[in-house]
Amino acid sequence: MKFAFVTCVELGLACMKEIDQAGGTLDLVITLKDRLASEKSGRIYVDDFCKARNIDVLKIRSINDDVVVQELKRRRIDWLFIIGWSQIASTAVLRAPSRGVLGMHPTLLPNGRGRASIPWAILKGLPETGVTLFQLDEGVDTGPILAQERLLITSEETATTLYRRIAEAHQKLMRYVWQDLAEDRLTPVAQDESLATVWPGRTPADGRIQASMTVSMVDRLVRATTRPYPGAFWDDGDRRVRIWAGRIVEPESKSTGQVSSTNATSLRITLADGVYEAQDFDLIDLATQAGANE
Repeated sequence: MKFAFVTCVELGLACMKEIDQAGGTLDLVITLKDRLASEKSGRIYVDDFCKARNIDVLKIRSINDDVVVQELKRRRIDWLFIIGWSQIASTAVLRAPSRGVLGMHPTLLPNGRGRASIPWAILKGLPETGVTLFQLDEGVDTGPILAQERLLITSEETATTLYRRIAEAHQKLMRYVWQDLAEDRLTPVAQDESLATVWPGRTPADGRIQASMTVSMVDRLVRATTRPYPGAFWDDGDRRVRIWAGRIVEPESKSTGQVSSTNATSLRITLADGVYEAQDFDLIDLATQAGANE
């Protein structure tokens, strides 16, 4: 079996290191051209890793460059990994390796196709999530599954902790499946379309806290949108409270949609069924911000 790997972020490099530690080899690594570094958030370089292991590196502008298909065919690559790469591979790229192209998706497919996997898992109150190794096809997260790593979601899970655990699950799954994949012992299994769900993308505006929300809804929203995401927020007149962490506390009044500061590091929002106390937050002057943007 011959393998190639496409990545330009730390998660992809971490997975390549797992392959190396498992005794595996890569015949080619594909990454972004150096001059594109400033255009890619979280960009890393694979040069040192590949040089130490005598792995050829192909640097490209797009995964769909003609040279990618040419090299995959010339080198007779069986499986191509694409992990940590935002561009969508064309049909020509998907068909270039003899066995196909493999990706990892941070849900238990077919549940959770689409985007914003980590925030949605918390917002939906799911008991578990995970990572799926699957074969890419022309659809969005619709290809056959090779393996999965499951993760329980705790009642206090945040985007910060789940993001880290999902990254670790990518590495763990790669480590566990590598030998079976290299020895052709994994058979892709078609996804059950009757169980499929699609999660839409999210924007920073989706972090807005509404007075009609319950404290449980606010608690989930804060935990789901905290770092590394944009955070939940509450607009109070000309100021915005950007909340990164907090807790549900006992009600103090029945007036909903009100904010009261208790001390320099705590702020409380009274909602329909209780009070949410922000314990890690930023105060933003909207008037000043609007003036700066003019």
